[in-house]
Amino acid sequence: MPVTDVKTQAEARTLTITAEFAAPVERVWEVYADPRQLERVWGPPTYPATFVDHSLTEGGRVHYYMTSPEGEKYPGWWHVTSVDAPHGFEFEDGFAKNADDFAPDEAMPVSQNVYRFEDIGGRTRATYVSTYTTAEGLQKVLDMGVIEGSSQAIDQIDDLIAS
Repeated sequence: MPVTDVKTQAEARTLTITAEFAAPVERVWEVYADPRQLERVWGPPTYPATFVDHSLTEGGRVHYYMTSPEGEKYPGWWHVTSVDAPHGFEFEDGFAKNADDFAPDEAMPVSQNVYRFEDIGGRTRATYVSTYTTAEGLQKVLDMGVIEGSSQAIDQIDDLIAS
């Protein structure tokens, strides 16, 4: 299990997940930079992701949807605000109304995310920090199972890297 720590701070409206991978920083970066690899790990295993647009560049957009076992699509979007390849990137992450135009769903929370990848002797320590606009937004995604889903996704990264 690569997840080493999970912290939520309601006052700061943050969720922080720390993980360690038995691979160099460049290999972990490749998972996020390549949409076909990212599809294999983004979200829980029973809700596979499809990345429609993937521009991991400053100002870039990423559009994707996850498909439930019943075939229902759950779309989302990223607006990439900063990239420091292969050491990390920052982005806004939100839910979309539909998978046709990926218009933001204003009823759902948006988070500011900072993903950092640090070399620790040939291994990688990944730190994922999500900050929500409100404590209610953080609580909403916690109630939706974001910790469990993120932990499963991180486990899938470990499996992908090992293959």
